[in-house]
Amino acid sequence: MRLFVGLGNPGAKYAGNRHNIGFMAVDRIAADHGFAPWRARFQGQLAEGLLDGEKVLLLKPETFMNLSGQSVGEAMRFYKLTPADVVVFHDELDLAPGKLRVKQGGGHAGHNGLRSLHAHIGEEYGRVRLGIGHPGHKDRVSPYVLSDFAKADQDWLDDLLRGISDGAPALAKGDAAGFQNAVALRRAPAKPAPRAETQSVKPAQNPGHTNPLSPLQALANRFRR
Repeated sequence: MRLFVGLGNPGAKYAGNRHNIGFMAVDRIAADHGFAPWRARFQGQLAEGLLDGEKVLLLKPETFMNLSGQSVGEAMRFYKLTPADVVVFHDELDLAPGKLRVKQGGGHAGHNGLRSLHAHIGEEYGRVRLGIGHPGHKDRVSPYVLSDFAKADQDWLDDLLRGISDGAPALAKGDAAGFQNAVALRRAPAKPAPRAETQSVKPAQNPGHTNPLSPLQALANRFRR
């Protein structure tokens, strides 16, 4: 069994925020793969389903970002899961918008949601880092992540979320490379092979007559006379 956790803040006020891209990721997986309806569990919203035969739980903590670890820890204890069974989807300032990286274990890099997870379950959980870009100065980070994605972001955001959904079955099986390949294909679909073109046959310059001699052949013939 796997536990996929999307990080974000609850409520309509935050639904479109950059900080909520983790919620968006698990919402897309649930919708595309026919998961059971969301229900209130473990201080959050939980949905259950199968990904290519693998039992997967989707969790959106509703404790607000800074206390996400409370919800995740409660769910893990109930299902007797280990950190290795958990994958967390979260926003990442240090990746360009639309970029994605998969990582197992490591630090929290100042992310408040990950900081809470570290405190409650340790650091050995998996994470899918979803690039949202950086506003350029640390003083602008808070208003930036708590602002909605711009209209110009919608195309790459939709491609990224679709790719996450496409690759979710691979991720459930622990195939990080297959998951990332699925995302890459959605973000930059393979170009169709060019169609073979038949070579056009040029019409003879003097239809109905034999081809004229080359200038060199004509000169040689003059001296043969």
